[in-house]
Amino acid sequence: MQNFVTAMTSTIWFGYLARVVLTYMFWASGIAKLVDFQGAVGEMAHFGLNPPAAFAVATIVVQLVGSALIILDRWTWLGAGMLGVFTALTIPIAHTFWAMEEPFKTIEFYVVMEHITVIGALMVVAWKAER
Repeated sequence: MQNFVTAMTSTIWFGYLARVVLTYMFWASGIAKLVDFQGAVGEMAHFGLNPPAAFAVATIVVQLVGSALIILDRWTWLGAGMLGVFTALTIPIAHTFWAMEEPFKTIEFYVVMEHITVIGALMVVAWKAER
């Protein structure tokens, strides 16, 4: 079984698939914001980011460029850093569980825990990419 797993995980296609899956939440969000730019602007305004159009553009660029760098395995450390910092910044902007009432407080707390886990995964990608 170990030989099968080693053989599978050492293929080029497995690496691409892993990087596509890891970055899915970012590139899917970036594409959705690109398709519905006015919705993206509204989302930025909802979170008090001004000017909202500039923040929408910056978000789209970070999500798509960061994902592409990881997927293509080019300057992977930079793409992982971009997405990791972006994810960390969403916590005090969009997931302020400490200022919410239950049951939303608990729901957002778990979202933050998931964000921290994604940041850790991006750190592993940056670490292993240069090896």
